[in-house]
Amino acid sequence: MEIAENTVVSFDYTLQNDAGETLDSSADRAPLDYLHGHGNIVPGLEKAMAGKAVGDSFTAKIPPEEGYGERHDALEQAVPRSAFEGIDKIEPGMMFQAETPNGPAPVTVTAVAEDTVTVDGNHALAGETLHFDVTVREVRAASAEEIEHGHVHGPDGHAH
Repeated sequence: MEIAENTVVSFDYTLQNDAGETLDSSADRAPLDYLHGHGNIVPGLEKAMAGKAVGDSFTAKIPPEEGYGERHDALEQAVPRSAFEGIDKIEPGMMFQAETPNGPAPVTVTAVAEDTVTVDGNHALAGETLHFDVTVREVRAASAEEIEHGHVHGPDGHAH
């Protein structure tokens, strides 16, 4: 069976940046499962997966606009330290949920000063070209429930 819309795909992967540094890998974990055609993985990788079958191994170079997007300087801003009321120690690298007009959004602390905390709302991989090494392990037809919910359910169903 080939990977197409509404198939469940299980694959092993290693993700590297342009410098060849490994950013993520399924090597020490179970393969990653996703429902093809439902936006469960970055668009460029989903496009590269289409038509592949069990046992296929390939590399895919995904530009930022088909991965986690370009970096946007406007998503990095200094906010008053008082916005972190009740949190005694704030350090770069910490992640928080910020309340925005469009709902909650994840932000990462990039700098801490006496009265301000600089946060970045960009995804950590925004602006990066992604290099995937992929091996397809399993492809199956999705269940009607998986298609309705838009994601893969485990062998014991789902917990939502």
